[in-house]
Amino acid sequence: MNAASSAAESVHHSEWLDHAVRIGLVAYGVVHLMVGWLALQLALGEKEESASNTGALHALAEQPLGAALVWGVAVGMLLLVVWRLLEFSFGFTEETDTKKRWRKRLTSLGKAAVYGALGWSAAKTALGDGSKGGTDSTTAKVMDLPGGQVIVGAVGLAIMAYGGVLVVRGWTEKFTEHLDAQGQSGKEGSAYVLLGKVGYIAKGIAIILVGGLFVYAAVEHRAKKSGGLDQALQTVLGYPFGQVLLVAIGVGIACYGLFCFARARHLSR
Repeated sequence: MNAASSAAESVHHSEWLDHAVRIGLVAYGVVHLMVGWLALQLALGEKEESASNTGALHALAEQPLGAALVWGVAVGMLLLVVWRLLEFSFGFTEETDTKKRWRKRLTSLGKAAVYGALGWSAAKTALGDGSKGGTDSTTAKVMDLPGGQVIVGAVGLAIMAYGGVLVVRGWTEKFTEHLDAQGQSGKEGSAYVLLGKVGYIAKGIAIILVGGLFVYAAVEHRAKKSGGLDQALQTVLGYPFGQVLLVAIGVGIACYGLFCFARARHLSR
């Protein structure tokens, strides 16, 4: 058992995993750039695909060599899943506080689930089986369960809390821990930090909106009031100055994608 743990830790700190993580981050950045672009199209009334991860994958698939691009995203997400699972199993050993160490490990497990879902969606899209549908049917099934409203509401609050964490990380620039010293210094480093700050805050706001839709659906007991990122961004259009807000969110999400590229170049795991 000790030999297995030692081998796994060696893999976790290996050079090949370092390269794998960089590839995965580039793929993740591409998806966010596409989501940002689709959000801008929605704001300008030129939307063809939904401004969501699924919509971004379909938009990628329609590009020259689209299937290869989407498969690249699927492989990249798989590499990130491996990384986060290794972190969950053997990471954060430098953390002396057991509770903090396990909180960080559980966070890594949650991120692995997110990357896994995106990778699965990418694989289905590449195979021509990706659905463009929303989350209404799933929410409706949960809503019909005993205590379903409470469950949907709790999910919405959890999503909003995660969005709030991203906003705080962006505002306080805590995300800079993901960049090495070179990635934080000079004019180039300042640009990376600005991209990260704008990107984290914008992505956090978008996720808070998604969570808000789930909470509203639970309160109203109407599954169709819930939805993913696309529905949340369309809701923004109904606000005063909604078009301006949506453009800002779209640009911000694209900035997050660019920060993923910077992180891949100046990775500090």
